[in-house]
Amino acid sequence: MLKVGIILGSTRPGRNGEAVAQWVRDLAVKRGDAEYELVDLKDYDLGNLDEPEHPATGRYVHEHTKRWSATISPLDAFVIVTPEYNNSYPGALKNALDFLYAEWSNKAAGFVGYGVDGAPRAIAHLRHVLGLLSVATVSNQVGLSIHTDFADGFTPSAAHEDRLNVVLDQVLAWGSALRALRS
Repeated sequence: MLKVGIILGSTRPGRNGEAVAQWVRDLAVKRGDAEYELVDLKDYDLGNLDEPEHPATGRYVHEHTKRWSATISPLDAFVIVTPEYNNSYPGALKNALDFLYAEWSNKAAGFVGYGVDGAPRAIAHLRHVLGLLSVATVSNQVGLSIHTDFADGFTPSAAHEDRLNVVLDQVLAWGSALRALRS
């Protein structure tokens, strides 16, 4: 079975991302087609990139980087849950991506964004950065609006669930196909 990490890309106090990431995980687990793991950046206390060598060397000296590497390495694919802050994704997520290199390579990623209009710019920026890390990003994405999907707590419409299933289908297909490149 493929191992898929659902990465919660915000560490902000009071963030909406916890509810969104849990919704993604709950729906994904019901499918029974992969192992899904919630990866909350808040649990890693990465801060700013502080490794003395380039991540491509894989020679990490800090325990937080080694722990982060050990989490990301065995995963075959990702669903990244991200808010949109000032037309991009959070700095904590950028730092988390920058800490590693080979651990991301030849894996697949899909996106669930949330914000005023579904986080399209944050996701576009993530696609660019992940491309440089050799992560294949799937074409479909889920965009949740603060105005409609969070009006009374987090209540995503059924259409979002359908869209998430399409994203998961693509992530699993691409993640499976890319396994051969990693072996």
